[in-house]
Amino acid sequence: MMLKLKNKKKIIKKNHNIAKFALSAITADISNIQVNEMNDLRKKARSLNIEMSVIRNTLLKKSLKNTKFSKLSDTLKGPTLIAFSMQHPGSASRLFKKFTEKNTRFKITKAIFEEKILSFQEIEQLAILPTYNEILIKLILTLKTAAVGKLLNVLNSIYKIKKI
Repeated sequence: MMLKLKNKKKIIKKNHNIAKFALSAITADISNIQVNEMNDLRKKARSLNIEMSVIRNTLLKKSLKNTKFSKLSDTLKGPTLIAFSMQHPGSASRLFKKFTEKNTRFKITKAIFEEKILSFQEIEQLAILPTYNEILIKLILTLKTAAVGKLLNVLNSIYKIKKI
């Protein structure tokens, strides 16, 4: 199906505006993925505030111009699915990583974060990066453990004094 110039401009503008505010982006090859699998992936992406689209590489290259993701343009080949993380830089990477565990035909191709193309090892690290809520929970648990430890030390000291 041929796209009219007006529709192409809308797609470019939409993706350009998303790219301006995104924290990171990840691409994948979707040539062997079935429609129902893609629908599941899209549903999960919406719940995580990830903007995802299947777009022609020529349109994607134009939409990434003058954004922090412009370096990604040189690496685009074949059918491309791009996902932009809007709230947490690792959310799209985490989603794609989980999806590849269940769907071996799904191949992550590239990712970019802070204007740097990431290696596969760096993509893994980005995927395990804790979210803001996870960090807060760990901090609270650490503080709680430290407070309980101090209380136990005080009680132990009082017990020793009373025992003497």
